Amino acid sequence: MVKEIYTRFERARIVGARALQIAMGAPVLIEDDGRLDPLSMAIEELKAGVIPITVKRKIH
Repeated sequence: MVKEIYTRFERARIVGARALQIAMGAPVLIEDDGRLDPLSMAIEELKAGVIPITVKRKIH
């Protein structure tokens, strides 16, 4: 699996969207020990490269 390089704005948007999904009851894609809040879980998922969100970029 290729890890894509995101801008800081893309990372913020991805983590925010994924944290909201987790808070609304979506399954967590990393090992959940019950100590992490949704934002921390989303950040850990991004670091692991398992977030099922894609980024579409305009090509100029």
